[in-house]
Amino acid sequence: MTPRSRSSAAFAHAKKLIPGGVNSPARAFGAVGGEPLFISYAEGPYLHDIDGNRLIDMIGSWGPMILGHSQPNIRAAIIRALERGTSYGAPTEAESRLAELVIDAVPSIEMVRFVSSGTEAAMSAIRLARGATGRDRIVKFAGCYHGHVDSLLVAAGSAATTLGVPTSPGITKATAADTIVLPFNGCQELEEAFRSQGDTIACVMVEPVAGNMGLVMPTPEFRRLLRELTRKHGALLVYDEVMTGFRLALGGAQEMLGDAPDMTALGKILGGGLPVAAYGGSREIMTKVMPSGPVYQAGTLSGNPLAMAAGIATLEELKRTNPYPRLDVLGRRLEDGLRAACARHGVPATINRAGSMWTLFFTPDPVTDYESAKKADTARFGRFFWEMINRGVYLPCSQFEAAFNSVLHDEAIIDRIIAAADEALVYSASA
Repeated sequence: MTPRSRSSAAFAHAKKLIPGGVNSPARAFGAVGGEPLFISYAEGPYLHDIDGNRLIDMIGSWGPMILGHSQPNIRAAIIRALERGTSYGAPTEAESRLAELVIDAVPSIEMVRFVSSGTEAAMSAIRLARGATGRDRIVKFAGCYHGHVDSLLVAAGSAATTLGVPTSPGITKATAADTIVLPFNGCQELEEAFRSQGDTIACVMVEPVAGNMGLVMPTPEFRRLLRELTRKHGALLVYDEVMTGFRLALGGAQEMLGDAPDMTALGKILGGGLPVAAYGGSREIMTKVMPSGPVYQAGTLSGNPLAMAAGIATLEELKRTNPYPRLDVLGRRLEDGLRAACARHGVPATINRAGSMWTLFFTPDPVTDYESAKKADTARFGRFFWEMINRGVYLPCSQFEAAFNSVLHDEAIIDRIIAAADEALVYSASA
């Protein structure tokens, strides 16, 4: 690695202009210390910073780049759309085409509405659930992050976990009072919540495979209770698949797990690297959204033609190539290699993985929820992160974020990551 003087100067300049120097908190490297790398460009499985360093990219823009950076078909689709204009504020056939691809991929979705961010998708799904049920309260799970929506930024994951801010200032007590926070995989707590407050609950929102406290899998009993209790009490089950949608399978985590939620929030991969998100569900529920129904939601740039073109190209490529079996094989190769390296050096660690998503937790105990995730040695993770950077591997800059493989992280690259980790585990042993 060459010295990062240009990134340091760029960060100092940005801090004079932008709060904290970044436009999303996780990018500030607050959880790992030091200063963020400023990126010049990306290609395939690599990031290139402004100091001339090339790094194997294991965040993929926090999930979207499953096909790698600057994928030729996606790039060509964006260029064709750009030549026809950047925004119309009027309907296009591309919106219907992307909607067809989403509905075809995700069986629980019969109709879909496009928005511009995962936060919008989650916020709109919550509003629709309240409008459809006539109820106010929602259930979420500690450590799950659903965007910076007031009612959902309570015991949140992602940067809120990293920065130790379970509830942000600016959220009213009344808003927080309508949110019931339970432990992820907490079956007893879930049953009790519905037993005591079931007739007031509009919906349960959950990451079916959590990625914002690091990767955490749901237990079969937890998933069964989510579906049984929401149906029994007339609440809606909302899967936040902003991260897992089109990542774990073409139909997302719900296809991989065999589940059928009432509504789904999508994002990240859906836009092929451009800002696109969506929420969808049954025709009965979705026709309650204006102008078909009374629940209001709008957005000037929703269905943006550049974003639609990128999304169409991405989903068509995923449908055509079906990369998921190979992604799982490569993910297992990485998991096995990291586990062997930790064992070789006597490093207490747990690795959770689902397909091409994974997290290495520096704790010897199983990680099944937010409380067990918080037991991980975050100081060691910070040292490990920088040792990996120094060896040309760019990991998520937080213990509590999932990492992502792309289809371009082949066996040779996976083995380079394992070799880098083998060294980094030694040098990160102590401060």
